[in-house]
Amino acid sequence: MDKLDKQITSVKALLALPNLTIPAYQRPYKWTQTNLTDLLSDLRVYRDKSAYRLGAVVFHRHSDNEVEQLDIVDGQQRTLTLVLLVKALIEERLDKLKRQDVKQDLIDLEGSVTEFLKCQHFSSDISYRNLHQNYMAAKRAVSRSDFTEADIEFLLKRCEVVTFVLDDVSEAFQFFDSQNARGRDLDPHDLLKAFHLREFPQSENHLKAQSVSHWESLESKKLAGLFANYLFRIRNWAQGKSAQHFSKAQVGLFKGVNLEKVGLYPYVEPLRISHHFVDDYNGQYHRHIDHQHMTFPFHLDQMVINGRRFFEMTTYYQQKIEGIVNAEYDENNPKPIRILNHELDDAACNILRVLNSYPSRTRTGDGYIRTMFDCAVIFYLDKFGAHNLSQAIEKLFVWAYSCRLKMQVVQLATMDNHVLGHNVFERIKQAVQPSDVLNWSLETIKAADCKGTKLAEITTLFQEMKFYE
Repeated sequence: MDKLDKQITSVKALLALPNLTIPAYQRPYKWTQTNLTDLLSDLRVYRDKSAYRLGAVVFHRHSDNEVEQLDIVDGQQRTLTLVLLVKALIEERLDKLKRQDVKQDLIDLEGSVTEFLKCQHFSSDISYRNLHQNYMAAKRAVSRSDFTEADIEFLLKRCEVVTFVLDDVSEAFQFFDSQNARGRDLDPHDLLKAFHLREFPQSENHLKAQSVSHWESLESKKLAGLFANYLFRIRNWAQGKSAQHFSKAQVGLFKGVNLEKVGLYPYVEPLRISHHFVDDYNGQYHRHIDHQHMTFPFHLDQMVINGRRFFEMTTYYQQKIEGIVNAEYDENNPKPIRILNHELDDAACNILRVLNSYPSRTRTGDGYIRTMFDCAVIFYLDKFGAHNLSQAIEKLFVWAYSCRLKMQVVQLATMDNHVLGHNVFERIKQAVQPSDVLNWSLETIKAADCKGTKLAEITTLFQEMKFYE
């Protein structure tokens, strides 16, 4: 067991460990079929690598009736899922395997996997339900012809974990905390950074430092706000989905296609053409003369290209959104206000000045409404640029702040429900011309319907715009 501490351990060696235990104090097994699918997807993506690191497993070593036990303090979700996969392989594939070495590996694990599962007891129905559903999903996955014998060998011998063994349970938990938090939990954008760095093709490794330089120059808080307040909400709302909290469960929204590995599907062709054309244009010797540079044609609701383009996209929208928001919020900006070098008309300027100055603007609920409004303006600009921007600001102000006038209390769910019930993001996404958005009919607000308080300035704007009766 001493050889297990601070070692890189293959999946086969991990699951062959005797007296491996999930202690009763562990949380329920919560990995779902989505987590299993992600794991299997990673196996397909990295199966040509010499090895693939699955993470860390922390053990507490102790004696039970003079028998040495290894309690899994950290890594139980991953370990149980690997057990289910190997159990499914034994059930579905063992008798059909042609490669004797792969067959022998599974035979070697059959006894330890069976004993491990027999000895585990779970107090939560959640654990039993997820274990059963994932086992059935694992059986379906490994039964497919595209799950080859080479994939089985890769899983058992070249997929690895880093193992740590501690004899004191308090030290084990302290180590677990430091591994997972180091003072704070990993933010979703941290996970995205790690994922997209792995997605760089070998031929672009030399571009990693340059691609990530802007990302690294930003404070973590600023990156978190960019994704949580704007990118996540706009992408989800444009798909007609709820967008209240951006968590690690939603990072898949920003994982797209790896152009080096995805099949030659028709939907990928526009991305592939744009990707290579932009690189070819920027790489021509003429650029040394005319000093022109073409930016990739990003759109907020488009499929993400993994790797370098993801970091370019983040840089592009961080700078663009910051420019829009700074222009909107600058109370000292002399008239007329300019957004992305476009001069707004008097009505739009007046709206923004009121939004930046009315006394209740700092309340939490008013902040939600302002974020909703800003997201809509950003998405409109992303789709149509500055064409008819002043009229769009008027329309989007009425759309957003009608919710504020009607509601006495605005919570996060209030904002979300308002968007999903009157989804201007879907309308912008489907629009062909700005008029498709600007001609959207909005209802007037009746005084009897207004329950919001301390909003005299907002009410005055509605009255001036003939949307209040």
